[in-house]
This record gives sequence, structure tokens and C-alpha cells, in this order.
Amino acid sequence: MKILRIGHAMYVLTSQQGKRYLVDPFFDMNPGCPPKYQTKEYLQTIDGVFLTHGHFDHVSGLKKLRDSNPDCLIIAQYELAMILMQQGFQHVYPLNLGGSFAYEDMTATMVQARHSSSYGETEGTPIYAGESAGYIFDFHDDETVYHSGDTNVMLDMKLFQDIYRPSIAILSSSGQFTMGPKEAAYAVKHLLDVDYVIPSHTFPTRETASNPETLDALLVSFPVVGEMIGKDEELKKELEGQSKTKVIILGYGDEAAF
Repeated sequence: MKILRIGHAMYVLTSQQGKRYLVDPFFDMNPGCPPKYQTKEYLQTIDGVFLTHGHFDHVSGLKKLRDSNPDCLIIAQYELAMILMQQGFQHVYPLNLGGSFAYEDMTATMVQARHSSSYGETEGTPIYAGESAGYIFDFHDDETVYHSGDTNVMLDMKLFQDIYRPSIAILSSSGQFTMGPKEAAYAVKHLLDVDYVIPSHTFPTRETASNPETLDALLVSFPVVGEMIGKDEELKKELEGQSKTKVIILGYGDEAAF
């Protein structure tokens, strides 16, 4: 399988059969997503969308994706799914914690995360959007991937490892709104038993951003984004000296094969 990073928490997981599954679409105000992954031609290749929660930096690309790929199924936590259906999204499948959805080549299970969730918070009064979640993506005859979503460290991660046995973890590790490198390193050392960990929820520098002007605008609108730059390397440093788990740092537009 392949894992492509195109946002601070947005990834495309590609199965051996060539199916593409997108986690947390965030296109507007995304300083790192290369333009070729925002085209109608590319978005039409997406076979399924998974939402971890309702914050704008995880769902604001839904309308663009719907315009390009109206039949693509969106999987979301129950309350968020109801909001989307009321807004006219036609292909929405609600899950709640512990629930699963099976494709031909992969089964996705929604698991808990420790984070808040609201919808429309940049447009007016935030709407309650249920609980945040992560996902276990069990690719048939291939790797099993744990995408933590936005979360703090939690002992539940040990349950995920025992039950689902993920070999790859995409872990939020930026601090500010999620756990930071220190907490993510603890999770890797003591709660998970994965072969690879990919730092997530981090932002590019101006030099590595696909669109530096967008990063500048984002830093003006949300200065706290500056606190989430460069944390990938911090997690790698925190995990120095252990040989079990390899840290895979993916820049925006980078894809790794496993």
C-alpha cells in the first residue's frame, strides 16, 4: 500500500488494488497541498472519504470534492454525518465508535480520540458535531494503519494495538490542539507496537510550502499555526535510541510505499 500526505492531517491511502481513500479533506487555506491533488481529475479518483471530526481544517474541502466527485461516499461520526446530510450531501454513511465499514480491499473501524469537535466554527456559532474519532484501516493481505485523528495521548491506544494490531501509525504530534512530540513518543514506546510512525497535524515551513502566500495568510488569520511547524523532526528526536519503530517524515506531496 501507499500513503500520500497532502495536508497537515490529510492523507490518501492507496491499496494494492489501486483504490484511494482520503482522510480529512482540507483544501482552502491549505499551504502545502500541491495543485495537482486539487484538480477535478484527481478528486474523481477518490473512492471514499473519512472524517475524524468537524473542524474546518478537516472538512472544508468537502464541497470541492463533492463538486468533482458527487458519488463519492463520505464516512463520518453520527452527529457530523447528520449535519452534512441536512446540508445536502447525498452520499454520507454514519458511524460511531467501534463501528466499521467494509470495502472490497479494506475494512475501516472508527475508534475513539481525545479532542473536541464542532462544525462551521469559522462561519458563525459553532455547531456541536459529536465526538472526535480516529480510524483503523485494515487493508486485506497488507498493512493495517492507525490514523489517530486529532487526539491527546490515551491508554485506549494500547487497546487498539491489542485488538487491531496496526503496523503503521499516523499520529498527531504538533501540540497546541493535539498531543505534542513528547506524548506521541510515549504512545509509540509504551502503547503501540508499530513498525512505522508518521508525524501528523504539523505544518510546512515557508520554504517547503507549495503555496507560501497561503501559509502567510494562514499565519495572519491563525497565528497559532506557527506553533505547529517543525514538530515532525521533534518527534523523530524524541524516538532516537529505540530500534523498533521507524519514523517516516512525509512532506506535503510526499508518498511512501509500504
